Order: sequence, then structure tokens, then C-alpha cells
Amino acid sequence: MTADHTALVLYSYWRSSAAYRVRIALNLKGLAYQQIPVHLVRDGGEQLSEQFRGINPQGLVPVLLHGEVVLTQSLAICEFLEEHYPDYPLLPSDSVARARVRSLVLQIACEIHPINNLCVQKHLKSRFGKTYDASDWMSHWMGNGFEAIEQQLPQRPANEVIDISEPPGLFECFLVPQVYNAERFRVELGDYPKIMEIVTRCRNHPAFISAAPENQPDAVLA
Repeated sequence: MTADHTALVLYSYWRSSAAYRVRIALNLKGLAYQQIPVHLVRDGGEQLSEQFRGINPQGLVPVLLHGEVVLTQSLAICEFLEEHYPDYPLLPSDSVARARVRSLVLQIACEIHPINNLCVQKHLKSRFGKTYDASDWMSHWMGNGFEAIEQQLPQRPANEVIDISEPPGLFECFLVPQVYNAERFRVELGDYPKIMEIVTRCRNHPAFISAAPENQPDAVLA
């Protein structure tokens, strides 16, 4: 546990995969934080209110307050946590391994997630009608991304299972929430056994259990 006792406040939404990433990172590092729910759907979206835009002009969650410092964008927040609270490293010590992890993380954060987020879903419904089912769209783009990631994960010998004690890091912080999104939209995940092996392991880890959408205080208010 780090000796820095600066108050941490996370503006979050229980089902936001971007906020989910940060919750996992905070939990892995053993950091206490206050969570303030921002409902992304109610009343047109609380994130679009003048009050919230005063905190984050983008009108997006997550937002992390570190004392008087306001931090936005999940990857930037996780990188800040990694640099400021080094006790539990989210990245490998080797520079090549760090680059590979960052590459996988960016594939999720920049390639898969942006074209499947809430803003895109709203636009699709405005274009094709409120009854439009975005499942095919989501399945196509998430499937493309997962297929590429699956090919980049190391091939383990048959019958070798990932050790439960193998510590998760930044990649898992981003992968697990993206798979959660995929499951919500009924994406077929059977073709990605290496991804699902990692996700299954992480879902038994206390940091991931605590960060899970269904375990957030605002989930009961949804």
C-alpha cells in the first residue's frame, strides 16, 4: 500500500466499460476511493449536464479526482496510477513487454471500444430508428478486434492452464470490461479460448469481483 493518502474520487457509471477499467486498476493497487455515480441514460444522460461538463468538458466517464487534480480518459488515469502508486505494477518491467501490453490495450481502447460506445449506439438508433438492434454492429466490430488479439496472445501447450496466481495487469483491466460488453450484446466468444481463459481467471480475483458492474452501488438504481 502506498504512503500517499491523497483523496481519490471516481466519477463512474456501473455499466461503463471505461469506468470499469479504472475501478479494476484502483482495486489491484489497493487504493481506497470514493465513487460518485453519473447515470449515462437517465434524464438524457447526467454526463451531459452543465454541472458535470464543468468537471469534464467531454461529458464522459470516468473522471478521477486526485486531490485538486482532475484526470480524464481511462488509459491516462491508469497510467497516472501506475506512475504515482508503483506498489502493484500494472506493466511489466521489460520495455518490450511493456510496449506489447500497451499495444493490446490500445487495440481495445482505440479500435474496439470507440465504435461501440454509447454515443455510437445512440447515433445508430437516431439513424435507423429507436427499435434498431445494434447487436450485429457490435458483434462485427468486437469480433474483428478479439480475433486479432487472440492471435497475439501466447500459445500455451495443451493441457497447460494459466496459474491463478499469475498477476493481472493493465491488459486485463481493459480486456475484462470489453468482454463484459461483448456478452451484453450476445457476441459469440467461443472462437477466442485464450481470451476467455484470461477473463475466467480474472473473474475469480477479488479486485475484479469488487469492480464488476453488478457490484457497484449505482447498479441497484439502474
